[in-house]
Amino acid sequence: MTKGVGHTSLPPPITSRPNYYRIPSFPIKTVASLSLIFSIVLLFVKFLPRFAPHSELQRFWGPYTPYYSVEEYRPPPDGCRVTQVNIIQRHGARYPTNGASNTIQKGLRKLLSASEYHDVKLEFLRSYQWHLGVADLVPFGAAQSFQSGAEVYLRYGHLVDDDTLPFVRSSGGDRVVNSAVNWTADASGQLYDPTVSVIIPETTTSNNTLENKMCPNSKASLDEANVWRDAFSAQIVQRLNKAAVGAELISEDIPGLMSLCAFETVYEEKASPFCDIFSLEEFQAYEYYWDLLKYHGTGYGNPLGRVQGVGYVNELLARLTGSPVEDRTQTNSTLDSSPVTFPLDRTVYADFSHDNQMVAIYGALGLVPQTSHPNPTKADPQRTWVVSRLVPFSGRMVTEKLRCFGAETPGDFVRILINDAVQPLAFCGLGDGLCELEAFVESLTYARSNGGGDFDKCFQ
Repeated sequence: MTKGVGHTSLPPPITSRPNYYRIPSFPIKTVASLSLIFSIVLLFVKFLPRFAPHSELQRFWGPYTPYYSVEEYRPPPDGCRVTQVNIIQRHGARYPTNGASNTIQKGLRKLLSASEYHDVKLEFLRSYQWHLGVADLVPFGAAQSFQSGAEVYLRYGHLVDDDTLPFVRSSGGDRVVNSAVNWTADASGQLYDPTVSVIIPETTTSNNTLENKMCPNSKASLDEANVWRDAFSAQIVQRLNKAAVGAELISEDIPGLMSLCAFETVYEEKASPFCDIFSLEEFQAYEYYWDLLKYHGTGYGNPLGRVQGVGYVNELLARLTGSPVEDRTQTNSTLDSSPVTFPLDRTVYADFSHDNQMVAIYGALGLVPQTSHPNPTKADPQRTWVVSRLVPFSGRMVTEKLRCFGAETPGDFVRILINDAVQPLAFCGLGDGLCELEAFVESLTYARSNGGGDFDKCFQ
């Protein structure tokens, strides 16, 4: 038994580290072979467990899961080659946002104020000091984007040369912009010098297809997730209140405390002691809590969720078809009408965004469809709506345009991958992940109709 170990208040966050990180670009154009070798090494390292002590737990951190390939990348079918690629990617791993930080610290204060600890796993709290920043990239998050750029060049390098550099856009948040900058550092094998061409402000007056702040009537429901939270956290609350005498934790405190496992691990790049406080089964329940939050946030569970992804989908269709953008939702017509800020002749496009907006885009595309809403009292172990697989830190959706030369079906096709997992696209093809371009465009009636009236409801 440990006595007198609690703190009644939290010290201010440490600010000695810079609040964002960028990977420098090195002028090694004359040694291209070294760049390629370095990129291959990065790609190899990417598939190794980043934090070995708790590598299994990482898959259950919801939106705080570090990126991993859900499936091994499958090359295009025989007779097909990629002619264009469109990437939308979430920023890399970060500190908790201001709101999340406040929630975390509320529960943490209770743990630190305990008069006695009866569990050795809580012993570290004797000297614990709050040391996380707010919202910005951590070094590991910066490296994630750099590695992603290297992977893109290895996979799609045939689409990049000095005359056809990747066209890169970013939503205006610091962590998003810096992720985009880091991505460009190796997206051309260090042979060329792509830049972030467009940064769209994250304000309520700026039309922005990479941010979900343009539907004021969109109301995310917390009820379903809270039902699940109260159920799965009951035993955790009982256990921790017994082990930390006087803490008086309640169910609302538990998700924040569990998230410290993820945030401290991606910051320190070693397992946080908070990870040991909870079991694997409890983290699996925590994952489902986030599945419910995102589903009812900007996903299918919110009537005005997926309409917030329509603008991006219409931009995607314009790029795939080489046609002007047709949209009356949240596209920026000034930017999208200019060949400087929205060119239609590039072979690689990369956009950097947030998890909530990417969830809306998946919905606008009809990806990961659900036959019914998830049950807030019971998690389906076979469910397909799993946030860690959809929008982890540095998660990405890649839309490949392919030219196929087979005798039976020559022409242009589309394939979509979410974190390397090929999507079935049953709504426009045979369910094998390949759709004729024309059929793909025709199938997206929701986006092409500007959300079928849903966008108007954002303001009514």
